[in-house]
Amino acid sequence: MTKAKQAPKPLTPYELLGVRIHKIINNPRSQAAKSALLERSANDSPEDWDQMLAEIAENDNVTFAHRDDGHVHIFWTVPKED
Repeated sequence: MTKAKQAPKPLTPYELLGVRIHKIINNPRSQAAKSALLERSANDSPEDWDQMLAEIAENDNVTFAHRDDGHVHIFWTVPKED
């Protein structure tokens, strides 16, 4: 017997935010500059946005610059290997 494939579970709004932020940070331009501009969408809940920024902030060598327009510019450094 074969099992019927179930449709994938839709992503939560928080997961969608995470996917969007991941794409921005991993963009080749962002990687080369070691910085990215994170723009909060009107669809992002303030709680999800704050939680995402808190999770990013847990990483070492990450700095935030909160802008007047509500966007957040993040910068990171990559430590040199010993």
